[in-house]
Amino acid sequence: MKTTFKKTVLLLTIALSATMLVSAQALKINPKNSVITIQGKSNLHDWESKAQQVTGQIVVNLSAKQVQSMFVDVPVKSIKSGEKLMDTKTYEAFNIEKNPNIQFKMTEVNNLQINESNISATIAGNLTMAMAGVTKKVAFKVVGKPVKGGSYQFTGSLALKMTDFKMAPPTAMMGMLKVGDGITLKFDVTVDGVQLSSL
Repeated sequence: MKTTFKKTVLLLTIALSATMLVSAQALKINPKNSVITIQGKSNLHDWESKAQQVTGQIVVNLSAKQVQSMFVDVPVKSIKSGEKLMDTKTYEAFNIEKNPNIQFKMTEVNNLQINESNISATIAGNLTMAMAGVTKKVAFKVVGKPVKGGSYQFTGSLALKMTDFKMAPPTAMMGMLKVGDGITLKFDVTVDGVQLSSL
């Protein structure tokens, strides 16, 4: 009897594990079709930089219709403005030698809605960047829509203050150019492999 019971428990464990593996699906961010735009103001003009090396993945549980995890990584060196001086000041503000990457790890998803072919949700998580790798909890709304090839395009924005991450707003031209503390991150990210019919 004991042997039979152990075999039954083992079979149930294997079956449960297999079900979880089938239900969970890892969706990769497509770096070729993803960009994060950083916008801000200075005392002379508005400015904009773009990070075009966005990588990461989203793990969804198809049977439970839940997002289990999300991780996004952006190399600071991939942030470009088209102006060498601005880029140099950006890397200095991030302290790139000690903190070469911006990272986001999701902690929760709220208000997930799937309406026909569109997806919307509020994502909360930990954003790590800049001096000493400061981490702050942030939340933002994301909207998704289908694009060619079975992929989904997700867009949204997030307002931040550089000083919250112990970043000194850059200055240049012997202090004549001063960048404002507030910045806005706008993301346009494509994720491959989303099967909306399974959600």
